[in-house]
Formats: sequence, C-alpha cells, structure tokens
Amino acid sequence: MSNSILSLEPKSLWSHFYRLTQIPRPSGHEEAVRIYIVSFAKSLGLEWLVDEAGNVIVRKSATPGMESRRGVVLQAHLDMVPQKNAGTEHDFATDPIDAVIDGEWVRARGTTLGADNGIGVAAALGVLESDTLHYGPLEALFTANEEAGMTGALGLKPGVLNGEILLNLDSEDEGELFIGCAGGLDVTMRFDYTSVPLPPGYQALQIRVSGLRGGHSGLDIDLGRGNANKIMNRLLQMGRERHGLLLSSIDGGSLRNAIPRESSALCAVPSAGKVAFLDELQALASTIGGELAGADPGLRVEAVEAALPATVIDDAVTQRLLEAVAVCPNGVHRMSAGMAGLVETSNNLARVHSDCSAVSVECLLRSASDEGMQELAGMIGSVAEQAGTVAVFEHGYPGWKPNPDSPILKCMSDIYRARYGKTPKIRAVHAGLECGIIGAACPQLDMISFGPTIRHPHSPDEKVEIASVLMFWEFLAATLEGVPEP
Repeated sequence: MSNSILSLEPKSLWSHFYRLTQIPRPSGHEEAVRIYIVSFAKSLGLEWLVDEAGNVIVRKSATPGMESRRGVVLQAHLDMVPQKNAGTEHDFATDPIDAVIDGEWVRARGTTLGADNGIGVAAALGVLESDTLHYGPLEALFTANEEAGMTGALGLKPGVLNGEILLNLDSEDEGELFIGCAGGLDVTMRFDYTSVPLPPGYQALQIRVSGLRGGHSGLDIDLGRGNANKIMNRLLQMGRERHGLLLSSIDGGSLRNAIPRESSALCAVPSAGKVAFLDELQALASTIGGELAGADPGLRVEAVEAALPATVIDDAVTQRLLEAVAVCPNGVHRMSAGMAGLVETSNNLARVHSDCSAVSVECLLRSASDEGMQELAGMIGSVAEQAGTVAVFEHGYPGWKPNPDSPILKCMSDIYRARYGKTPKIRAVHAGLECGIIGAACPQLDMISFGPTIRHPHSPDEKVEIASVLMFWEFLAATLEGVPEP
C-alpha cells in the first residue's frame, strides 16, 4: 500500500511526500498542489503569495535568537514528469501515484514516482512546519512547470525574494553539492504535408518500438541508451528505400526532457513484398539490438497487421523527414574540458509525431557553454534547411556558472565533513536546474543544489533511496542552523 511510506523517517518529510503522491501534478497542471501548499501556509499562519507565473512563495520568521542570520530560500518545483510503462492504466491528470517500498528504495507501480522533485517540496514543507529546527529568516519558493519549460522560474520577478542564500533541493546524488548546470533550448522542425490516397495492392502494418530504458535527457544522455525515434527512423528508411513503404502516421517519444522509450508508426507496404519486408525488418531490429546490448538490452520491435488507412503522407515529404531525422544530432556532442566526466553539450531528439497536416520533430539542446549551444543549434538549423524546412528555436534558459569560492559552498562542505567524516563531491550537472534562471532574476543569491539519491528520473523506473532521504534531511537541518551572519 502507498501509505506504508508513512512509517519512514523523517516522518514529516515522508508524510508530505505521501500527500503529494495523492495529488495529480504533471507539468502544466499544478493547480491542486498549489492549493495544497497555500492551505498548508494558511494553517500555520505563514505569509504566502502566488505570483503571475504560478509560483508559490511562503515566508517564515527566524527562530528566536537567529534573526541576524542570512536569509535562506528553499527552492523546489511543483510538477513531475508523467511517464508510464506500456500497458499501465494511469491518468496523470486524475490518478494518484501508487508509491511502494521496495527494499532500500521507494518507487511507483508502473509510473514515474515524482520524487523529482516531490522530495524537495516535502522537505521544504517539513522545515516550514517544524518547531524544533533552528534557522534564520526563511522563504520557500515552489516553482511551476519546471519539467516542461521552466516557465515558473522564467516568470519570477526580480526583487521578489528577500533571502541571500538559495538552497535548490532538486539534485539526485546524496553527498554531492552542485554549483553549476547547463542551459537549454527547445528546437522544433515542422514538415507540412499533403495526404494522398493509398494506392491499391498495399498491406497496412503498425510498427512498434518499445522496451527501451529511456531516462533523463540530461543526466542519462551519456549512457548510450537507445533513442526510439532514431531506431524507428532506421526501420522506416529501410522499408521505404528497399520495399516501397509508405508512411501514414507516426508517434514517437513523449516529452522533450525524456529520452524516447517508445515509437509507433502506421505504414503500408506492397502486399506482394510484405514477407520480405518483415524478414528484413526483424534482421535490422536484431542488428540494432546487438548495438544496444550493453547499454539498453530490452529493445523490442514488432509489426502487426492493421486496418488500411485511407491516405498516406506524400512520399516526397516522408523522404525529407526521414533524411532529416537520420542526420539530426542526438546524444553527447561534446564533453566538458574543465570537469572530467561532465557532458558539456548534447541534444535529445525527443519527439516525432504527426497530425492531419504535418509531422513535427522536437528536440531539447543542453549546454554549459553559450558557444556550444550556438554550434549545435547551427547544426540542427542546417539539417532543417537541407530538408526544406526551418528550425524554430524557443524557450531558451541560461546555465549557472560555477563559483568555487561560494561562501555557502564552504559552509556546507565544512558541515558535511564534520557530520560524516568525508568531503562532499563538488559537481556541475548536465541538466537544467532552475538556479541559472533564478540567479539571473535575483543576482544577490549564493546558490547550492543538493538532494537525496534518486535513480532513473523521468522514467517509470524512478526510485529514491530511503537512507539517503534521512541523510539529506539531517544535512539540510544542519545547514540551516549553520548559516552564518552577514
């Protein structure tokens, strides 16, 4: 049962997390969780506001004797990534998450858990309601729509935050302090088409790619996992070039910030060549499976007979689409020269889907370098131009430049070393933390990001390590008490 997590320590954090699992909160649908937080603030008599971007800010006075400490902002995001396994019946707009204890971890049955960033939200709420923790002036910033464009952070007004230190509670490795992150940029290529009648003598097939691990398009982009859109594209190119395949519709991937796990395409092939096509399809699928055997061994490709579509996409457009997807960069573009093992620049070819008049190709670029972002954007722009369309770039957000001399970094490193007898790892992350955006609006903030250990975020395999949550909570409490005076 989901409520078994209520027995875990710290009880305050897990109690709030359990309540969050019962509140549907996919990106763009945070109304109910905003109501929950506002009601929480009212019940404690705390100052609160909801801004125009949908962010919630809650303020609490310092505990007696700590009024002169530097003010701290606890920051987490309200929304979660809605991903589920094929065959799992779940409506993220209405259904609660079924969270369960699985050994040393908490996970969900068949869906994302929402520990990203529900644990951070729950921790901030736990701090706000505590009458035993000690801290200076406190604010909690709960941002909207982080996972689908960071529009809450982008809409934050300069000057709205009073604090001098921001603790972002959205990292996923206990024992690591993050001091920098990548910026991001959405890219969309659109292929308008004319539907044409399906010629006689064809057999319809529904081709499906599934079984891939997927994952976070920043944190997991260097793990060599399969991209369902790239795999489907190879299958369709082979079918079109060698067997006269015609494409009727396609739907691959789901979110820009998730490595695509599944793709489905409705196609038609000449009836006389169907058997030869299916044989070659499985041979190619086996080859691709071999390529992915080490990093992503679960690939499944199937083709089943389907009802004949009345129309297909104009073949000239299909050719341009397939050629564009084939050459579009995907995965790691460049590793960081300054931090070993850190991806500097990457692209996730996240979504390929058709409607009645066009096929859209959606990507998410990430880079810690403005030059790297411009270079990769230029490459994708060239891909689009050669394919006879344009690339639309939008919803860009800045990265967060590391500051190794940060005072709060030194403070937290000393606290961690004193508590646990070891030095925390100092890192930057190839993901779009909101720190870069918030820091641009509120340049007075000294910022650190940290959190418990979460694995496989943005996928139905998401899980959070129970022991690390307690360590995260204790470290957060010690940090709040240890924040120095100005």
